[in-house]
Amino acid sequence: MRSAPTILHLDMDAFYASVEQASKPSLRGKAVIVGGLGPRGVVATASYEARRFGVHSAMPMAQARRLCPNGACLIPRFSLYREVSDTVMGMLRELSPLVEPLSLDEAFVDLEAGGVAFDAETARAVGERLRADIAAVTGLSGSVGLAGSKMLAKVASEEAKPAGLLLIEVGTERAHLAPMSVRTLPGVGPATGEHLRRAGITTVGELAEAGEDELVRMVGRSHGVGLYRMALGVDERPVVAERDAKSVSVEDTFDVDLHDRVRIRTEVQRLADRCVERLRGSGHSGRTIVLKVRRYDFSTLTRSETLRGPTDDPAVVREAAARLLEAVDTTGGVRLLGVGVTGLADYTQEDLFAFADAMAARAGADDAAAGPAAGVGVAAARADGVAPFGGGSGQGAVDADGGQESHASGEGAGQGPGPVRDGGTGRARGAQQGQGQGAGEVLGEAAGQGRGAGPGRVGSAGAGRVAQEGQEQGAGSRRVGSAGEGQTPREGLSQGQGHGHGQGQGPGHVQGQGQGQGAGSGRVEGAGEGQGSREGHGHGPGQDQVQGAGQAGGQGRSGGGEGVGERSWPAGSDVRHAVYGPGWVQGSGVGRVTVRFEQPGSEPGRVRTFLVDDPELEPSDPMPLVGDRAVGVGGSTAPQGA
Repeated sequence: MRSAPTILHLDMDAFYASVEQASKPSLRGKAVIVGGLGPRGVVATASYEARRFGVHSAMPMAQARRLCPNGACLIPRFSLYREVSDTVMGMLRELSPLVEPLSLDEAFVDLEAGGVAFDAETARAVGERLRADIAAVTGLSGSVGLAGSKMLAKVASEEAKPAGLLLIEVGTERAHLAPMSVRTLPGVGPATGEHLRRAGITTVGELAEAGEDELVRMVGRSHGVGLYRMALGVDERPVVAERDAKSVSVEDTFDVDLHDRVRIRTEVQRLADRCVERLRGSGHSGRTIVLKVRRYDFSTLTRSETLRGPTDDPAVVREAAARLLEAVDTTGGVRLLGVGVTGLADYTQEDLFAFADAMAARAGADDAAAGPAAGVGVAAARADGVAPFGGGSGQGAVDADGGQESHASGEGAGQGPGPVRDGGTGRARGAQQGQGQGAGEVLGEAAGQGRGAGPGRVGSAGAGRVAQEGQEQGAGSRRVGSAGEGQTPREGLSQGQGHGHGQGQGPGHVQGQGQGQGAGSGRVEGAGEGQGSREGHGHGPGQDQVQGAGQAGGQGRSGGGEGVGERSWPAGSDVRHAVYGPGWVQGSGVGRVTVRFEQPGSEPGRVRTFLVDDPELEPSDPMPLVGDRAVGVGGSTAPQGA
């Protein structure tokens, strides 16, 4: 224990909600609830005005809405919170080199190490000056606790809330803690608190009187010894500037339980990519891949796999997560999925052998699935130009990507030739063959890393990167995928023609070019910048699909029917209007979005309503709470409508 209260604990008051109130002047003094807005959203934090109604963090958002129906429920804006947090942490580092952040809104500071305080009087002066500086720069309030140990400094800041300062003099720790509930001490949660209550111990003073031996008998040696020392106010932990991360993870809760196994697998792969992105951002790699699955009945399963060495390769993490998923029963539905990496290291040693084994196993499974089948013509080509052969009458030719050409001929039961070309320039021709009479031809353009490009395998019966299927009545399907964001985009021409004879007579025609315009019996629109995936269906026994991946949203037609994807405007998100300037979304629905035009430091702004697809209204980055662009600092304001 120190001889002076020179350990400071800063805890920003209702941080997320306070940032929202500071950046949205019309919400000052109002009940604000920040968290997920979906059916299964959870409250991240609530302003003190909302807490009077019983709203608190970790509460289901639906319950918070019932308790505080007039509260402003907003999505969190973590980029803005990090920006404000960086400003506050920078102010703390000006006081001392030993700053131990615990989260975005709280940290310990060793004032003695910075040479700014050596006794109670100077420590109190530093704390008061810090609170005033934070309020002047950010407009936010913080609570400060000062004591001779980290535990007591945190206890003091909790007592000082909101916007206060409390100093616990050295030597008075036990008397200060005695009347407090045992739940005040770190590590005493609901279960331990209930166990102690049944033993007649409800306050810290009673905990100290029980003695170390009794506590060890009740809760075990490790926990019992620690509880007794904390009850006496003893905490020797130093302030540590650098804390090593132990794991990196991401997880998502879904509004509706997922039942489709393919969808679940896709979500796990997406989470794995996000996890690796965070892992690389922190400069780490990891050995152990962890999969978390919360099922429909709230039971939570955790599976893990340890690799031979640390990795930050997204393909390796995806493969490991997929293997872990195969061992989990998801029949009843899944409400939450998570992927994490533990066993972190500062270097990378790829598990090349395990990854190669997994890829070889997958290739073997593809080969088995691509074998000859009754009534289906087979044509598989390799990038080295070696072509396998089957039996029947018919042939196909394949051009592989990479500037080299390879040809393959195969035989099947269908009638008519079926050339297939897949080239690096983005041109592909294909025809399907089946037991019926007829041939379909698809001309599509895809480039880069799309499914139809690159050295790969072209097979039949749904196997390989591009699949041809011959069905009993002359029907067939052909699918061409174009590159998504970050890959080589579609060159613009996508045209297909097919005629089939069978149960469904008639031509099927799909045509698309430029930005995805389409014409013919089946319409296709999509495959452009900012577009999502679109499908077009022709008439007749065949089905042609063209799928393009872009950034998000857009509009498209499918099967002659029209549908326009509306832009999403979550409450609390930042927008900018070409005429009225920056604002934020108050709410949206029934094809309309309501926006309040105001910014930090301004007076409460006017409210206007627009169509959700108003071209003059666009999402924007948050206005800074601090810095030259903030109102009241730089002095500039956006134009306001009358």
